[in-house]
Amino acid sequence: VQLQASGGGLVQAGGSLRLSCVVSGTMFRFANMGWYRQAPGKQRELVAGIAVDGATSYADSVKGRFAISKDNAKNTVYLQMNSLKPEDTAVYYCNALRLATLNKYWGQGTQVTVSS
Repeated sequence: VQLQASGGGLVQAGGSLRLSCVVSGTMFRFANMGWYRQAPGKQRELVAGIAVDGATSYADSVKGRFAISKDNAKNTVYLQMNSLKPEDTAVYYCNALRLATLNKYWGQGTQVTVSS
């Protein structure tokens, strides 16, 4: 299983970015997906998650600004990030939790930098 994340970059405060994560193989429909981030000197934290049934959840710090979605036909999960703030600067990782085995898989990370 491979997760390939993309879409990061440099953006000014108030701007938007959309991250994508493509998952190889056939497990996508049977996995809960999540986006995590890790800022320098901080622990990795869960930003948003989407379950197999499409239910979503968000960290309080991004509610109302970020939206997670998925396309089962494309084996892809997205993170739409709006109204970005400098404190959103971090490396963003996608994660897949395979429900049948509870194995976790990680993408390689994509850097998001928000300038003030």
